[in-house]
Amino acid sequence: MPGTFEPLPGGGAAVALDDVEISIIRSLAVQLLELIGPGPGEDAPDDPLAELFAEGPSEPPSDPVLRRLFPDAYSDPEGTPEAKEAEEQRAYSSEFRRYTENDLRAGKRDNALAMIRSLDALSPVDDGGAVLKLSAEESRQWLGSLNDLRLAIGSRLEITDEEDTDLLYRLPDEDPRKPMVMAYLWLGGLQETLVSTLMP
Repeated sequence: MPGTFEPLPGGGAAVALDDVEISIIRSLAVQLLELIGPGPGEDAPDDPLAELFAEGPSEPPSDPVLRRLFPDAYSDPEGTPEAKEAEEQRAYSSEFRRYTENDLRAGKRDNALAMIRSLDALSPVDDGGAVLKLSAEESRQWLGSLNDLRLAIGSRLEITDEEDTDLLYRLPDEDPRKPMVMAYLWLGGLQETLVSTLMP
């Protein structure tokens, strides 16, 4: 089980993590929470209806990582559209973002918090580390956060396609991006094995 998720009887998944791995995942999840930011109602706790009626932003985030986590809903995958079509896509994306981004952020925050809480609840084993056991619901939350972490790191590394990923394997050890690359690849392995535990 070391380093890979395995299915648990009755649903869920388990993985053995050492102390360093636990620390890395927890640190990355905390950074993700800080990047996503607080919810709209967290600034005004005395008004319980504020969050219900809060509208989200209408413009894409300026941070490239947040743009990757919260992309435009309407865009032309084939390239640059005509000016009129591009303007329509921006308008549709803006409207969609206004009504959905707060909920998307809340979901990503919930997933990251679930990841942190499950790590904080671990009981260490004699030789260090711990075995993380997740329910089916926790597995889905972890899967969401692992995906968000990889998107965030991939954005910082400027990974846009499979060819970029292949280049990561050939980075020299002295390259300052190497630790981030190692985290990106390791999280990918965790994500892949967690997905396999959720397959019927």
